[in-house]
Amino acid sequence: MKRIILIFLAVLISLPFFAQRGVINIPDLEGYVTLKCDFHIHTVFSDGMVWPTIRIDEAYREGLDAIAITDHIEYRPHRADIPSSHNRSYEIAKPRAEERGIILIRGGEITRSMPPGHSNAIFLNDADKLEQQNYTDAYLAAKEQNAFIFWNHPGWLRQQPDTTMWWHEHTLLLQQGMLHGIEVAGNSANVYYPEAHYWALEKKLTMLGNSDIHDPIQAVVDFAAGKRRTMTLVFAKERTEEAIREALFERRTAVYWKEYIIGEEKYLKELFEKAVDIRVRKTDSNTVEIRFRNSSDLTFHLTKDDHDPRLTYLRNINVEPFIIEPNQTRTITVRLNNGIESGNANFIIQNFLSEPGKGMRYTVRID
Repeated sequence: MKRIILIFLAVLISLPFFAQRGVINIPDLEGYVTLKCDFHIHTVFSDGMVWPTIRIDEAYREGLDAIAITDHIEYRPHRADIPSSHNRSYEIAKPRAEERGIILIRGGEITRSMPPGHSNAIFLNDADKLEQQNYTDAYLAAKEQNAFIFWNHPGWLRQQPDTTMWWHEHTLLLQQGMLHGIEVAGNSANVYYPEAHYWALEKKLTMLGNSDIHDPIQAVVDFAAGKRRTMTLVFAKERTEEAIREALFERRTAVYWKEYIIGEEKYLKELFEKAVDIRVRKTDSNTVEIRFRNSSDLTFHLTKDDHDPRLTYLRNINVEPFIIEPNQTRTITVRLNNGIESGNANFIIQNFLSEPGKGMRYTVRID
């Protein structure tokens, strides 16, 4: 009996090693690979609830390519039980990351009151150097390591309860080369910040979306219902840490939050066109069909945009959007009225946000 119990315990301990690697099917862009990344993660070495290797196993099972463990520098409630360097969570997780094929990036969260609030610095050489009395010295220590620095959850109610503001301190950080990106959505408050989306476009900041996970990921994300953690899609030249770093500084990202993709229109448009094969077929003298074949794990919510009234399509679109589910083929019928032989079927992809709170416009030409 004792032997059976020992075998059972050994199997339980080994389960993470036998878990299959997840797959998230999102197409690559021309000249780039699309990497699924989460750059805001916590462990027991700050205020998280799991050991660092668990974060690697979670990323592996979900199909992520890269993560950054960003434990708080100034807030470590478990310090009495786990006294250590700020680099320790990275050092513990690194061997497991190499086994799993997960790119692990060294980071830390500069945890200050507003302003400037919380920011992550990633691609660090030594996270211990971020422990400074003044926040400006902490940012300078990150800059000296050529870190990529981004503002976390800018609309967090605990720090900005009345309105989401851009502070003078953020302007100074930006001018001094110590602010490169901003979170526009995340799992932590399960929210999208249109103000941050606007600032990213206006101030040329990289858009990021991350989980800010503290608990075990399955306690926050309902994977059984098909949900995913918030993540940053990085359009990198190759699947390496240095290529991710280059892409972040060049602002080649989009944010995957719920069923939304948030980013610059040039990336969103190409992502849609790579994911969906569109064919137009004439069925009779005044009717055509537009076939959308989705070969990705993304979902698309289409509504009709302003168009020539002689084209009739999606007549009931005000009742519900036209939804193309992952790996699904759907068809829209277009009637050509009053002798018209060609035109533009104009759509808004409601869950592809190319501007703050606004879906991306897309046109299918009918000839």
